[in-house]
Amino acid sequence: MTEDAAFVPAADARAFRDALGRFATGVTVVTVLAEDGPMGMTANSFSSVSLDPPLVLWSPARASSRFDFFARAPHFAIHVLDAGEDDLARRFTRGGAGFDGLAYRSSPEGVPLLPAPLARFECRQAAVHDGGDHAIVVGEVIRAAMRPGEPLLFSQGRFGTFLASR
Repeated sequence: MTEDAAFVPAADARAFRDALGRFATGVTVVTVLAEDGPMGMTANSFSSVSLDPPLVLWSPARASSRFDFFARAPHFAIHVLDAGEDDLARRFTRGGAGFDGLAYRSSPEGVPLLPAPLARFECRQAAVHDGGDHAIVVGEVIRAAMRPGEPLLFSQGRFGTFLASR
């Protein structure tokens, strides 16, 4: 067994980020309708908050050039990606193609919806809280959809899949 490597997060941001990367997360694409059209952002900071009322959260980075669009959006959709959708995840990262050439439909509120995600949560913004270099955006889920499949995961800077022990 190896010894734990201790550090002070405020003094060693890289080590803190690497330690956080040991926690595998699901991968989502959050979409909004901006003034210039549809916009999306890949995020792994998604979590459930409450069943009654149905609330979820995600956390966009303040340093993102798209931050204001996402923090101010009255409605948004969170798409949980399937294990085979790492190309879709990359499309919505910095420098990716975004919605260019991608077919989508719109929710009744005008939010762009990606085709056939593993799960989708269509939300009305309920609150935005300070979260340091991120904001914590809470959404009330007004519609949800899902299909069978396995989730795309992110850990230690890489996309991957879940292997179940049987």
